[in-house]
Amino acid sequence: MPLVFAGVCSHAPGITGRADQADPAVRNAFYDAFGTMRASLEAARPDAVVVVAAEHFANFFMDNMPSLALGMADRYDGPIEDPAWLGIDRVQVPGDRDLSQRFITEVMQGSDVAYAEEWRFDHGIMVPLHFLTPRYDLPVIPANINCQGPPLLPLHRAWAFGESLRAAADALPERIALVGTGGISHWPATPDSGKINEPWDRDFLDRWAANDRDRLLDYDDLAVYAEAGQGGFEIRTFLAVSAAARGARGTVHFYAPIPIFAVGCTIATYALAGG
Repeated sequence: MPLVFAGVCSHAPGITGRADQADPAVRNAFYDAFGTMRASLEAARPDAVVVVAAEHFANFFMDNMPSLALGMADRYDGPIEDPAWLGIDRVQVPGDRDLSQRFITEVMQGSDVAYAEEWRFDHGIMVPLHFLTPRYDLPVIPANINCQGPPLLPLHRAWAFGESLRAAADALPERIALVGTGGISHWPATPDSGKINEPWDRDFLDRWAANDRDRLLDYDDLAVYAEAGQGGFEIRTFLAVSAAARGARGTVHFYAPIPIFAVGCTIATYALAGG
């Protein structure tokens, strides 16, 4: 069945953990945009949601760092962080091992991926789920693109991964939703935390909304690092969603630099044909 939903959002821990310190008007507008995205996701009636995130050394480290990984379990625990710090209680998030295995089998037709039957969710997945599936009643298939430890996955391979995700969704009878989550510009866990390059972010989102493959792949990691911080490497998750959308045009529902959240905060979706 064709992919039924495709969108992207930010996932910084401050979004929930430092909510009380943000400008209420901007914070509430951002939260409202999450609510709009949640309503669109629910309207698509998915049987499962694939969350493409950048894992933050919670499960994978430099002794074993897959470029691409997918979860294959019936349940996942999260958040791995202190709930009081993150502002999200620990929960058990449902998965679907059988569906995940069939999905991974189809993804492997186009992309070489690792898979894991144990996966502890960090803020990269838990913050989006907190807003998009607050009842934690929708099965999740977690996907990780290495955006942390070099050598990083080349951008064109992130694009190819997105194409494989789409092909897998289209090959299954279940209704599959896709959510990519990452930066955009941010300098987490550095003295520059809170710095945001708004012009860079807006240019990137213009490329993303146009689903302009050539311009989306026309980034160099050294330039991204200089202009968008190490957190900017997470554009790979957004690119995977662009590829999966197969030329669909996107809408940026919200963007604002929120320094206390330490990221350019984004909510955006693609209008999928037949979704």
